[in-house]
Amino acid sequence: MKENVTDQTYRNPQERLEEQKKKDSPMQILLDGVLFQNPVFRLVLGTCPLLAITTSAKNAVSMGLAVIFVQMGSEVIISLLRKAIPDKVRIPAFITIIAGFVTIVQLLVSAYLPALNESLGIYIPLIVVNCIVLARAEAFASKKSVFASLVDGFGMGVGFFIALFLMGTVREILGNGTFFDLHIPLFGTVIEPMMFFILPPGGFFVFGICICFSQMFVKWMDKKRGKPLSPPPEAGHCEACGSCTACSGSEGTNV
Repeated sequence: MKENVTDQTYRNPQERLEEQKKKDSPMQILLDGVLFQNPVFRLVLGTCPLLAITTSAKNAVSMGLAVIFVQMGSEVIISLLRKAIPDKVRIPAFITIIAGFVTIVQLLVSAYLPALNESLGIYIPLIVVNCIVLARAEAFASKKSVFASLVDGFGMGVGFFIALFLMGTVREILGNGTFFDLHIPLFGTVIEPMMFFILPPGGFFVFGICICFSQMFVKWMDKKRGKPLSPPPEAGHCEACGSCTACSGSEGTNV
């Protein structure tokens, strides 16, 4: 009886090495953050600010840019200091570094964009405990090179930005009949805006639809690339870390 070597769980050393090199390539890291491990639609992280501030595209873009800055800056610094940070205090150290970048963002926004600071409210300081930022610090930046961490921070930040912008656009257009506070023709006359999409139930509805289309698109991409279909990463976990403390909730907070 012949052994079934085509089992997907079996990989010879050469195949494992090639697979690891492909995973560590900058393009693959970027695609994982934007698409295949999108922090919102695939990993279901950062849902608190996602649902709270996507009532308008303007707020969504502002929050998305803030997260990109914090994600990239914190991952680079953590990668630089990864060998100097003691393992027992790594989570407090990561939070301190992230808090430094969040403070920079908050000071800049409050100084130059006070109206935006008021509309985003508490959600800018809450970036400190955003599970997207903390999970990637623990799972990726603390183990990888500075350049790879920079690419990962950009990819994950852009993935979060895309999710925010998509949901903010849909909810603002359908709920208010505007886009970036500019009135859209036909809304208010031919088409009546639906307040439902501005309210929390509408946010959950749009979120569910976006997740559905995201899963369908990723499965289509897997078929096109000839890869076997695999279930999406478990909610709250990323493929890079499995069950790290930042994702599991024992030391991190999914907000």
